[in-house]
Amino acid sequence: MRIVADIAQCEGLGMCEAMAPDIFEVGPEGHVVIHDASPDESRRQDLQAAVDSCPVLALTMQD
Repeated sequence: MRIVADIAQCEGLGMCEAMAPDIFEVGPEGHVVIHDASPDESRRQDLQAAVDSCPVLALTMQD
């Protein structure tokens, strides 16, 4: 599993950070920073919810 961010699409709204602050952070430039792009499979459900919460669809999860 890999999480990918489209920085050009990201508006830094922080929904992902609110749902998984250990993985996502809105950085000083106003877009998402992914701290662990390949997290453990046991986190899939929580991280899919965080990815799905992005209102501008800037995050995707790939297998």
